[in-house]
Amino acid sequence: MRQELLPEQVLRLRMQSQRLHPRIDAAVGVAGLVRHLGGIQAQDPSAATLAIRAHSRGLVADDVRRAREDERSIVLTWAMRGTMHLVATEDVGWLLALLGPLFIAKNARRYRELGLDGEVRAEATATIHEALAARSPQTRPELAATLSARGIPVEGQAIAHLVRHAALEGVICFGPRRGATPTYVLLRDWVRPGPALETEHALAELALRYLGAFGPATVEDLASWSGLPMAQARAAMQIIADRLDEVEMAGAPAWILPQRDAPPAERAVRLLPSYDTYLLGYRRRDLAVAAPHASRVHPGGGQIKPTLVVDGRAVGVWRSIRRRGTVTIAVEPFEPLDADILPALEDETRDVGRFLGVGAELYVEPPG
Repeated sequence: MRQELLPEQVLRLRMQSQRLHPRIDAAVGVAGLVRHLGGIQAQDPSAATLAIRAHSRGLVADDVRRAREDERSIVLTWAMRGTMHLVATEDVGWLLALLGPLFIAKNARRYRELGLDGEVRAEATATIHEALAARSPQTRPELAATLSARGIPVEGQAIAHLVRHAALEGVICFGPRRGATPTYVLLRDWVRPGPALETEHALAELALRYLGAFGPATVEDLASWSGLPMAQARAAMQIIADRLDEVEMAGAPAWILPQRDAPPAERAVRLLPSYDTYLLGYRRRDLAVAAPHASRVHPGGGQIKPTLVVDGRAVGVWRSIRRRGTVTIAVEPFEPLDADILPALEDETRDVGRFLGVGAELYVEPPG
């Protein structure tokens, strides 16, 4: 008989899986953290950097830049759900082999609308490869100029889709930033990605990574987080079924990796940045974000606001105000905060400042 988990137990276990509880070990580095989480959504570079802080201990912002640009132990590319992610270098090969063709196929209609049939895309990818082999890194406008000179359409959204397509095929990835401007490099010149895996092995690895970072969770959650079709998500869970513990959440079956340690009892208070993986990892988000507050956290247009999470539940949103040498964390609680939350929130605020290398101040606005 499977164990039935109460909502509070689910949230505590998920916070533990996400390394958001108060007793996380300090040994993991940037690459180890990114590997554990399966990837960190990164269309907002500053938010992705702050996500590293929220799920770790003792790292600083420059560690993230160093891991991506100097050590190259993490890679910025398109991965889960076809969105931009930081992923571990050792994982990028098999992740792109598994997910790249899926998201290219899902984008077929948009390719047709933009006049980017298979022949055009193949020519564009070959041209991008040639351009970056000759000179690297290059910005998107620089690549667009080369493609346009070959008669390949780059107007409007076409260039964005052609660059993303080349990345999903495992040809390119993001290189070092040129000021605030992203650049692109050939993936295999930039890093040595790990090998592709057989599909069954890759599905099993993805499911294990997901449950290690997000469990307890359902098959639907895995599909929502990864972008896999439900049939493949079910297959992935089935492959590793004998390595999982089955539990029950709200009357439905869910799975978790066998637990060695019980989650700590201390309150977990975390300032999560925009698009944090904790709030993106599940099909349904109402357990972490109560319905009356959902529009504050998810205001529309795919946005996810920076969120104050206490014991796994969103209790407010926040914004940072940067001034010379100082960051102010302005918190907008949904309801009055319990008195015992404030000391931990002050600690979190100081840790944001430590991570960024600046002073930090906390301002809590009236609830509403």
